[in-house]
Amino acid sequence: MFESLTDKLQGAFKKFGSRGIVTEEDLDQALREVRMAMLEADVNFKVVREFTSRVKEKALGAQVLRSLSPAQQVIDIVHQELIDILGGAAPQLATSTRPPTVIMLVGLQGSGKTTSIAKLANLLKKQGNRPVVVACDVYRPAAVNQLVTLAKALDVPYHEEGTNEKPSVIAAHGLEKAQRMNATHLLVDTAGRLHIDEEMMAEVAGLRAQLAPQEVLFVADAMAGQDAVTAAREFHEKVGTTGLILTKMDGDARGGAALSIRQVTGVPVKFIGMGEKADALEPFYPDRLAGRILGMGDMLSLIEKAKETMGDEDTDRFSEKMKKGTFDLQDFVEQLRKVRRMGPLGQLVGMLPGFSKIKAQLNVDDIDDSFFNKAEAIVLSMTPWERRHPDKIDGKRRKRIARGSGTDATQVNQLLKQFFEARKIAKTLSSGKMPMFR
Repeated sequence: MFESLTDKLQGAFKKFGSRGIVTEEDLDQALREVRMAMLEADVNFKVVREFTSRVKEKALGAQVLRSLSPAQQVIDIVHQELIDILGGAAPQLATSTRPPTVIMLVGLQGSGKTTSIAKLANLLKKQGNRPVVVACDVYRPAAVNQLVTLAKALDVPYHEEGTNEKPSVIAAHGLEKAQRMNATHLLVDTAGRLHIDEEMMAEVAGLRAQLAPQEVLFVADAMAGQDAVTAAREFHEKVGTTGLILTKMDGDARGGAALSIRQVTGVPVKFIGMGEKADALEPFYPDRLAGRILGMGDMLSLIEKAKETMGDEDTDRFSEKMKKGTFDLQDFVEQLRKVRRMGPLGQLVGMLPGFSKIKAQLNVDDIDDSFFNKAEAIVLSMTPWERRHPDKIDGKRRKRIARGSGTDATQVNQLLKQFFEARKIAKTLSSGKMPMFR
């Protein structure tokens, strides 16, 4: 989502070059390009103006113009200001002293509200909580069915009464059920509309007064740009939201909503949706997103994804194999399967420090499920001995493997070449010879 903004910001900082002294005119020119990059990314113009003013003030105050590495100092100031815009410290969900903690999700139709409530329930369940979801969107029959289907798939308790009962009655019954079940959280899915209207606002405000929720989370479609910011502000003023969930952050929109919404509403972003799967909802960390925008990567999020997918024991075993250089094709295909579960390869590469600059050269966005399926078919067409000794696979064996996997010898050769390169890189990384990965 932020690739274009990242490229333009990095281009602006390159203007400083390696010179030891930079004039105020140089700083103004670079900040002018930063301003244009943020506006093109659909960041609110007031936010951009305040942002660049604060960066310039701090840059001059920090005597950047007389420093030995002005570009690094400016980048550090921009990084800190981005963190401040995004909310500073990572926000936490409020909890009730008397369970269940009630969380209402509100927003416009099509923003991903119903799927977000299921994702949030799944996240809470993984953390050891006992959530219950309640279907109060009675105006869109598909919403009730969708929530029930998702809840069943995730094995999360739910409460629904169809579309004929009033939302206030359904919510009251849902709360009673959650209390009887000794649930830790009650997640309430409210009605949305294609646009904001007084009737919807009155209903949502009524539910808020009735349930006295600890959290009212506005679900915003990050691809809607400034429209999402406007809707978030309206909901906050009329209902009183306590947090935000930004969905579709894995899309190809310009990303300005993420940088604007916290500043305009004064409400923190608490979660971001990074895909359609049930586990594609992440807690929001301002410092990590700021690092990704500036091309610094996000190793912490990548490590957390890897640990969640692989587990500590598997990670240690794999790491030891990389160090010894005994990583074989069976390990390779097992890791491919786990990488697929971690998310799109383009997202994962974007989390590595410095890799945003060469991401396009690697063509990682072109690697889709067909690549993984083909690679897996080729490896599974090999004998166990061949998987353990890939360097011993000769031309005759490669032709046989190609026939067995429905590919050709060229594709088998290409996969083996990629494997040998991956093994070499993995050994280098595990040895700690590359400074960025120490």
